[in-house]
Formats: sequence, structure tokens, C-alpha cells
Amino acid sequence: MKRENVNGLIPDGIISNKIFLIREVKVMLDKDLAELYGVSTGNLNKAVKRNMKRFPEDFMFQLNFEEFEILKFQFGRSS
Repeated sequence: MKRENVNGLIPDGIISNKIFLIREVKVMLDKDLAELYGVSTGNLNKAVKRNMKRFPEDFMFQLNFEEFEILKFQFGRSS
């Protein structure tokens, strides 16, 4: 059973496991951010696109094929 955190904070260990180094920048995947916020990935991306002026220019980027393959390897997924 999942236990709610009384103070609403997310333990550091949960977040640190979702941070990757891509293009020499620490990033989190949209699916992980959506999970932390309790929304679907699609809804998170829609909200960001609707409110682009609220985010810094470099807030998000799309992985190229090579970066995606490296990330897949880190997850241990097969194609």
C-alpha cells in the first residue's frame, strides 16, 4: 500500500532516480514529471504548450534518435 507523505514533500531518493544527464544538462522525462504531479503525460505536455511564456526557453527539448537510444539502454529495455 502506498503511504501518503504527510508534509506533501517528495523524498529526495525518488526524484534523484528520475534525473538523467543529457547534453550536459540534468533533466527529467515528461512521463516522470507527470507521475510526480499526478497527471497524464499528455495533459502535462498540453499544459506546458498552453503556457510556454511561463517557462524558460530551455525548459524542454526533444531527444534526438541517438539520445533516445542511449536512454533506452540506461533503462535496460530491448527494442
